[in-house]
Amino acid sequence: MTDTDRSNGNARFPRIGRVGLDGLLVSFGDRLSEAGNRAALAFRAAVERATPEGVEETSTSLVSTFLRIDALHTDPAAVAREMQALLDSRDWYGADLPQGRRLWRIPTIYGTDLAPQLEEAAAEAGLSPEAASAEIAQTRVRVQTIGFAPGQPYLGALPDHWNIPRQQALTDRVPVGALVLAIRQLVLFSVSTPTGWRHVGQTAFRLFRPEAEEPFVLRPGDEVIFDAVDRDAYDRLRDAGPDGGATSEAIR
Repeated sequence: MTDTDRSNGNARFPRIGRVGLDGLLVSFGDRLSEAGNRAALAFRAAVERATPEGVEETSTSLVSTFLRIDALHTDPAAVAREMQALLDSRDWYGADLPQGRRLWRIPTIYGTDLAPQLEEAAAEAGLSPEAASAEIAQTRVRVQTIGFAPGQPYLGALPDHWNIPRQQALTDRVPVGALVLAIRQLVLFSVSTPTGWRHVGQTAFRLFRPEAEEPFVLRPGDEVIFDAVDRDAYDRLRDAGPDGGATSEAIR
């Protein structure tokens, strides 16, 4: 396998680095790319199938896989050698995505007073608000990673014209279920919080359910379509339970 990250032509990737006393970070690039995200997801799944001795936990970021090691009873260098052998076994940038992923369809209202920055974001992308909302609603995006808040997904990627910057100032607060946009990515908020991303859509989907056996609803590798609905439909779905009208099916 070549050690060149095909997503950016950088021969420094993939690579393995130490993180503190008990962590290894397997990196597939230094910036977000479809191939790098695919590699991180596929590599993590392979590690979990292999169940290497001493690896207690795994997770992924946008283009990396993290392994937490039982450093008291396992030699991190030995685990690193085992991971290097796994890295060298195939081209991870072209690997199949993990099994068990789901496609979610999440009803979303775009614009209105519920998502007041759609027009501003559309202008940044060179689109009308109508064209912007239609394009976002028709784009199938991948959960690239979970982060910042419990169960909160970063999703992408949108077309190149959505490579718009964050705001210069923060929005004081967006509600749970807010769909926000910047740098070709969407974030669906699991908590109410300030943000520098533009609020373009609103859902009634509750991502973080601490009372449930599995508190995080979406998982890295899942895919999402944010179907457009009108205000009446949104109001009905908001009162229909934590899914807010969302449905899912297995990706085969």
